[in-house]
Amino acid sequence: MANFVLVAGARLGAWAWDDVLPELRAAGHGAYPLSLSGLAEKQGVPAGQQTHVQDIVEEIEGRDLRDVILVGHSYSGIPVGQAAERIGERLTRAVFVDSALPVDGEAFISLMPDGGAKVKESIAENAGFWPPVPASHFAGHGLTDDQIARIISVSTPHPGATLTEPAILKRPLAELPATYISCSLDGAALDADLAELMTSDHWRLAELTTGHWPMFSRPRELARILLDAAGPISDAAATTDTERRRTPERSH
Repeated sequence: MANFVLVAGARLGAWAWDDVLPELRAAGHGAYPLSLSGLAEKQGVPAGQQTHVQDIVEEIEGRDLRDVILVGHSYSGIPVGQAAERIGERLTRAVFVDSALPVDGEAFISLMPDGGAKVKESIAENAGFWPPVPASHFAGHGLTDDQIARIISVSTPHPGATLTEPAILKRPLAELPATYISCSLDGAALDADLAELMTSDHWRLAELTTGHWPMFSRPRELARILLDAAGPISDAAATTDTERRRTPERSH
């Protein structure tokens, strides 16, 4: 039995995994969705980048979880990648769902084309938070109008310091046992950094033909890939939906 710890991206909370959890639990695994400090039911809790890393470590150590599959979506790939190396032998595999990846000494906003200038401006104008986005932001990602309405209704402002503070890694990310789930509707190529990671014996690539929020648009298919991360990937899972390569979205 594996224990899945699932962390959603910016502005989201544990609720984002509601449609994925039944598949994981029906397969006999533990599943623990986590809201990070300052988000969802934890609004008002001060948070920086290392707060979010510690949130994840404390969830795992506090529950004394072993055989952990640590899942990070979008923004949360950055704290998940750091937490994964800190929990040591408790970790079986990290799974990055169309996510940003941590780089030692760099912040989330450094991944953006403008170096995060617009995000910094938005944070400054919104009392230290990255504000929620309109419905138009979710267009073209395979989501229904009802799904978009739900996301907007439950999302919360994201603590700005978590986006601007640097990641801290003690060893190369390529040494981490990991699966990257690339979500694509356009078939674009993987970026150079991610393609390089895929040359490591420790990394696997899985793909879904959907947009950036597969926990809403394709929850069963996402759950299937997560289940494969708990053991050897089958031939069917390795070619889930598509053989495409793309540049991962890393904006949320």
